[in-house]
Amino acid sequence: MNVKLKNTHKEWLDPDDAPEITAEDLKRGIWAIDGEVVSENEGRNAFAKKLRGRPVGSVSKSPKKLTTIRLSAEVIEQFKSAGAGWQTKIDLALKDWLLTHRP
Repeated sequence: MNVKLKNTHKEWLDPDDAPEITAEDLKRGIWAIDGEVVSENEGRNAFAKKLRGRPVGSVSKSPKKLTTIRLSAEVIEQFKSAGAGWQTKIDLALKDWLLTHRP
């Protein structure tokens, strides 16, 4: 029995090749916060607030301090190869070292 399946595959578009969003496209959009439709200004303001600052809950009681440190390429490559959070992993490794050593 021959069954012909409908081709539902859509051609993939590279996001870099996608057309630019125009002001007209944005006007047709609907702004919503937690499923509740709001005005365009409310939506823009809420979106802008979400983008500012560090993620909620990411600031601890003892915040980290920004510094510059030079590390060997091998150390950086090893930690980066472990994926996201590599700087935190370096911090944890140094804290672990401090448990048994004096700087």
